[in-house]
Order: sequence, then structure tokens, then C-alpha cells
Amino acid sequence: MDATHPTRVPVIAGLFEGEGDSARLLASRCAGCGTHYFPRALSCRNPACRDKRLQDTTLSPRGTLYSYTRQCYQPPALFRMDNWAPYSLGLVELPEGLRVMGMVSGTEPQPQDIGQAVRLSIEMLYHDEQGREVSTFTWRLVGEGDAP
Repeated sequence: MDATHPTRVPVIAGLFEGEGDSARLLASRCAGCGTHYFPRALSCRNPACRDKRLQDTTLSPRGTLYSYTRQCYQPPALFRMDNWAPYSLGLVELPEGLRVMGMVSGTEPQPQDIGQAVRLSIEMLYHDEQGREVSTFTWRLVGEGDAP
């Protein structure tokens, strides 16, 4: 491992892929009814669906902040942070019709931010025992300087 470019690994394999603008959440989509699942599922859980076959897909990297909450306790060990501080969890509505919860990074959301656009980001949580950067997906409020 190059000390100037530590290896980056996901906190949980199979949640996301890519970096920067190419980052995407990994999901499943039912071949029969079109229902999306995140994280990936083994079978369609829609009781009205007769075709339970799922296909791997990715989700849109942009959505709308549906709600958020401020967390003032340390997260579980799997999601520990090198520099822990209170953080926000956002519930984001995606164009595929599902809502995904994740940490909000960057600007701290405020009540007036409900309904605002957010974009997917990949952020480091901590360095593991091997010196690798362990990362997770987060949501960032879309600002004036962001591309549409």
C-alpha cells in the first residue's frame, strides 16, 4: 500500500460503487413489478407481484431531502468515525420511488432544507487496523456551485 494513496474500502461490501460523480448505490429491481430495493434483496417482497426475480441495478445519485434528524450519540462500531462529532441522518427520496437513509455530510441541514436537492457522496469514516480508509455513502445538499 502506498502511504500517499491509502487503499479505500467500503464499510459494507455491496452498498455502493465508484467515487465522486460516478458513485452509485447498488440496488435490486424486480423484473416483474419494477419495485426497487436498497440494499439489494434476494426476492421481490411486493405481495401483489407474481414474478419475484430481481436484477442488479444502480440508483440515481440525486434525490430530495425528505426528512432528517440530528444524532448526538456515537454510531455503532461498524460505522465508527475517526473524528466523531454529532451528525445528521437524512431520509432521501429517490426518483426510483424509494427512500434511503444515510448520513448528511457537508452543510448541516436546517428545517428549511426539507424538499431540497441532495447528491450522493462517498466519505471516509475511519482508518482500519491495516491503515485502509473505510468509507460509506452520504448525502450532500446541492448548492449553487454544484452542477445540475
